[in-house]
Amino acid sequence: MCLRNDVFEKTYTEYLTNLAQLNLVERASKLQLNTSGSAVLVPLLGTEYQVSAAGIVDSAGQRASFEECIVIFKYLQLCPLDVSSDTEWVTYHSFKNAQPLLHYFAREVTTPIEHCFSRKMGVLKEVCKAFAGLVRSDNAAYDFSVEFSLLSQVPLFLRFNDADEEFPAQVTILFRESIGQYLDMESVAMLGALFSKRLIAHVIPT
Repeated sequence: MCLRNDVFEKTYTEYLTNLAQLNLVERASKLQLNTSGSAVLVPLLGTEYQVSAAGIVDSAGQRASFEECIVIFKYLQLCPLDVSSDTEWVTYHSFKNAQPLLHYFAREVTTPIEHCFSRKMGVLKEVCKAFAGLVRSDNAAYDFSVEFSLLSQVPLFLRFNDADEEFPAQVTILFRESIGQYLDMESVAMLGALFSKRLIAHVIPT
């Protein structure tokens, strides 16, 4: 734990140094984010973080977690010059650079949701509603489909088939094809894991 904390502190300090070199106001405009003074307000999974060279904190002044800091920093760092308007949904494993992280994505994102909500689709629907998910009509053969906004310009689409006598519950997570313009694949996997944990926390408080 001490080693992890040391790594976090070193990485966090490096991020703040790098943030000081970015034009955050310009990036906020491109990402459709609000600002407060020299800080950018980044809504991540329903929590708004104030981001500046002074720190990455929530409204109570609490520092973001290690994973949240990585996602937010990469998001601001990679901010595309031209924001894509693509409408194509794709799976995580469709991205070329995601291949080394497929096991992590299954273990930390899809499998926990499948286990938590198997034969509990009613609970999943209530949780998605509380989590500001938008139910979508989907031509695919799934029991339930819902869209979430994880970051500005970065949505996630969840498809869920409940367990029955023959098959276990199945979750499919989709991202916009353009997500690679906003985050690298490691950060996308972390974002997916944060989403999964936040969704499950509505059922099993941490």
